[in-house]
Amino acid sequence: MRLLRAGRWITGVALLLLAGVYVRALAFTPVERMQGAAQKIFYLHVPAAIWAETSMILVGLASVFYLFLKDPRLDRFAAASAEVGTVFATVILTTGPIWGKPIWGTWWTWDARLTLTLFLFLLYVGYMLLRNAVSDPGERARFAAVLGICGMVLVPFIHFSVYMFRTLHPMPIVLKPSSPSLPPVMLATWLMSLGVFTLLYVGFVIQRYALSYLREQLEAVGEAGSGKGEG
Repeated sequence: MRLLRAGRWITGVALLLLAGVYVRALAFTPVERMQGAAQKIFYLHVPAAIWAETSMILVGLASVFYLFLKDPRLDRFAAASAEVGTVFATVILTTGPIWGKPIWGTWWTWDARLTLTLFLFLLYVGYMLLRNAVSDPGERARFAAVLGICGMVLVPFIHFSVYMFRTLHPMPIVLKPSSPSLPPVMLATWLMSLGVFTLLYVGFVIQRYALSYLREQLEAVGEAGSGKGEG
């Protein structure tokens, strides 16, 4: 299927570019004065966080439109975006402690943003479990849509948690007009990484969407064949 092949090509190119970005981050981007080499995880952790949150926003928006339009393509896209978001949320929760241990002195703390991000990950997992637990396609899509909308509502709280609560996470420094802000060479590396993660999201979602569509077609053919056999 063309869509599946396109997704694989995009993902392959994105993975190669990600390797290139990390060569740049490790070898050609300055070491941050206060955090040292641990700060290099920033170029993986933050883009993954942005796309874990964006994935859930897109799940929620697709879910809202699905409830009104009942278009199975919207449900299919929401499911694909949720699967990819789960991967990115896993990246956040694994790279965060590696970065936090030398800086905060602990692998984990019940910091507001960390706790809400964990909740987002659990929502993703719950969304996937729900889709696997409900066999009727219509009910599955409706129930998943409601959960997807709940996940979308959570995202702003994660993003603004550093303003709303006392937190170990620093205030945003990317694309800030005021000081302190990210030096140009670090910003360039980060923007490259964000672009690569965008490609990864697109490639993964296209593949998952295509595989879901093919699975639905095979199930439809199987049901039609069994119906003819019974007749």
